[in-house]
Amino acid sequence: QVQLAESGGGLVKAGGSLRLSCVFSGGTFTDYAMGWFRQNPGKEREFVAAAGRYGGNTVYAESVKGRFTTSRDNAKNAVYLQMNSLKPEDTAVYYCAAGRYTSQIKDYDYWGQGTQVTVSS
Repeated sequence: QVQLAESGGGLVKAGGSLRLSCVFSGGTFTDYAMGWFRQNPGKEREFVAAAGRYGGNTVYAESVKGRFTTSRDNAKNAVYLQMNSLKPEDTAVYYCAAGRYTSQIKDYDYWGQGTQVTVSS
């Protein structure tokens, strides 16, 4: 059974940085692209970024392009989201997910429990 565990969330001031980590277990990591999504209460979950199975391909939402970077370490079964120049509107629960290399929620089979990121102004 595939399991994903995020860590690294917290409270940061606007303009600051955070690095989220997600560790994969219970399957073959390179069978999956890895995505990051975020969600606020009462809002739909939205795509943030994705990395292809071997990390060579990455794609980002327009709202985070140039500020966020996703990468993966297949030797460690881990994927990361480096978030720089954070804005209050980046505040959300962030989820990592394993699935196909798309921006669509329906294409991801497994999800982590989420980690809260709060950016103060």
